[in-house]
Amino acid sequence: MLDIKFIRQNPDAVKDACVKKNIKCDIDKLLDVDQKRIKIKQDLEAIAAEKNKASKAIPQAKDQIERDTIIKAMKALDENVSNLEKKLKELEAEYEQMMLVVPNIPSEDSPISPDESGNVVAETWGEPKKFDFPVKDHIQLGKDLDLIDTEAGVKTSGFRGYYLKNEAVFLHFAIFWHALNLMREKGFKMFVPPTILREFALVGSGHLPAGRDEIYQIGNPGKLESGEEVKEPLYLTGTAEPSLLAYHAGQILNEKDLPIKMCGISQCYRSEVGSYGKDAKGLYRVHEFMKVEQVLICKNDIEESSQWLETMREISQTILKDLELPHRVLSICTGDMGAGKYKMYDIETWMPSRQAYGETHSDSNLTDWQARRLNTRYRDKEGNIKFPHMLNNTVVASPRILIAVMENYQQADGSIAIPKVLQPYLGGMTQIFAKK
Repeated sequence: MLDIKFIRQNPDAVKDACVKKNIKCDIDKLLDVDQKRIKIKQDLEAIAAEKNKASKAIPQAKDQIERDTIIKAMKALDENVSNLEKKLKELEAEYEQMMLVVPNIPSEDSPISPDESGNVVAETWGEPKKFDFPVKDHIQLGKDLDLIDTEAGVKTSGFRGYYLKNEAVFLHFAIFWHALNLMREKGFKMFVPPTILREFALVGSGHLPAGRDEIYQIGNPGKLESGEEVKEPLYLTGTAEPSLLAYHAGQILNEKDLPIKMCGISQCYRSEVGSYGKDAKGLYRVHEFMKVEQVLICKNDIEESSQWLETMREISQTILKDLELPHRVLSICTGDMGAGKYKMYDIETWMPSRQAYGETHSDSNLTDWQARRLNTRYRDKEGNIKFPHMLNNTVVASPRILIAVMENYQQADGSIAIPKVLQPYLGGMTQIFAKK
């Protein structure tokens, strides 16, 4: 969330961000609620001072009549306090909900557009391969080589269900091993984080309340030893980002320990509400997948966090270059970047069957927007308490990356060549052939 002081001083800039990001948030109403809660707090402080003064006056009263008058006045004050506290509680709840919707201010160099049509190609690497034979999509390759079974997946799991089989399983994990080794070389601390999360973690990362439709809520969170049902809602996360960020929630870090570089590998779950007929065929859009995610926490310095955004993007591109996969980097426009983003890149990888690039990575700088929600702070060299900047980026996600590998490395005889960088993880295997 944004600092309320910033919102008070820069209402027009915040309203402008709402417009650019297509986010409905009544900033004037927020400021009105803010002023009302401040006024009630001031009134409560004044009443507390008056009560304190009256308490001191009781022992000094001339007679019982004066004491009774003071006590009666104090009771009236108590009743007023009760009414004000009730109103304040209502205003605080409204204020907190509205603050969670206020977007971050986008960077000055982010493209301005209401939707993804305004995304700008910032960089392109590699040339799409020209095949001298009919190209198969990953589903046909998966069937021919016994690597993918979507029919059994749908029967078992429902719409968008799938099985990876045989060499596809090893290829899947070889990509992850390569990614994890690279992240370790880059100095990231490794995690296998929880994927069942409490609400605060998803609110803290910004996936709630706005993204509620995309998140699976657990219908049966369990029972206590007494048999009483657990009342707290629990959710399945769509990325390791919320759990990695929540690791430091509520803490005061030391500046000397920054940046904190975290890398998590986890199963991910997304409901994909509203996309029933979109990318319905194949593994491009699925309900569950695995991902290696990088998260970074650095000083509250826009130059430093902006540089880390570029560095994290380069790490992801290193993976794609190692796999020799043509790709491009998009600078994401304001209407497509989400509420919390200051600046954002997507990386799209060439997928022959689509004759187009498909999104495989997402790289974002959210400045201190998440840190404020999670109350993660750090103490600088002068002893001042500040909110750090937080960034996240996809290292690699599968099975989407398998689409690019399988399709780009298909051979005329129907086999799939193994990228050279992955061969050591597969015992020297160089090709996946059809079963005899």
